[in-house]
Amino acid sequence: MAVPEILHTIENTALSTWLRESPSVFGFYFLLTFHTIGMSLLVGGNAAIDLRILGAAPSIPLKPLKGLFNIMWTGLGINVTTGILLLLAYPTKEFTNPDLYVKLAFITLGVITMQKVNIQVFGDSNLNESAMIAKGKVLARWSLFFWIGAVTLGRLLPETAIYGTFGHPAGG
Repeated sequence: MAVPEILHTIENTALSTWLRESPSVFGFYFLLTFHTIGMSLLVGGNAAIDLRILGAAPSIPLKPLKGLFNIMWTGLGINVTTGILLLLAYPTKEFTNPDLYVKLAFITLGVITMQKVNIQVFGDSNLNESAMIAKGKVLARWSLFFWIGAVTLGRLLPETAIYGTFGHPAGG
């Protein structure tokens, strides 16, 4: 597989080099930590709502969980920001990995499903809990599927990389 020259250009920018090689506490591992925090907010909030819709913790009322959407959107914002910077640290490694594109598709589908749950389940304040659950069951199942897929694929990214940096095999 030929590696596009643009990735070499990005990889040689000062920002990319600093993110990848800096001993600073604010370098790569700082971003990775905040990416994990953002994922916890985003995926954790989704999982709590999805599991509640699917019948877990029936003593917890569903309507107040609408407040989790602000937390989930904050998590998404953190992950978009840190995700872009993590991509800039290793553009060749990430952009030549098909796993990245499948992960991004799962994230996109997860966010679309999250918004549908927000609108269809929580959008009508006149719905009672039973109606909310009925409207959300299929969406909740898909949501869990998409987020589990995104997290799993994200974890597999380092393991499925073909290249580490421009022209150099991963791990070599």
